[in-house]
Amino acid sequence: MTSNRFAAPVWSLFRAVIGLLFACHGAATVLGVFGGARGTGQAVEVGTWPNWWAGLIQLVCGVLVLVGFATRPAAVLSSGSMAYAYFVVHQPTNLLPIENGGVNSALYAWAFLAIAVLGAGPWSLDALLGRRGNRAGAQPVPANG
Repeated sequence: MTSNRFAAPVWSLFRAVIGLLFACHGAATVLGVFGGARGTGQAVEVGTWPNWWAGLIQLVCGVLVLVGFATRPAAVLSSGSMAYAYFVVHQPTNLLPIENGGVNSALYAWAFLAIAVLGAGPWSLDALLGRRGNRAGAQPVPANG
């Protein structure tokens, strides 16, 4: 029989790492850091569709998921943007992600979907704010919330 005592903290760490990596992609696109957009050393021009907007979603939602604040809406938007990237940018060239360069998009889409469904976990601002609200007489919020 295996213990699940590490499940909640590991889930919180998984969520934080996915958020950090996603935010780094966004920072590269929007701010031109970490080698810039697609290794060009440059930021994408402000307002360019869809790259700049995708980068902005990655940066903002990645930070929100990283800290675990408004986690579910941020994860839903992130998952949707990666599904869009996969089906519009990658999938038309080949069916499988390994053949069309869409592995990152597919993995992010599924990881963010899982985060949206399961919530932020106990090590998150969502959980902290939920606990504080409980002390003030608010309704309980699940720790995975």
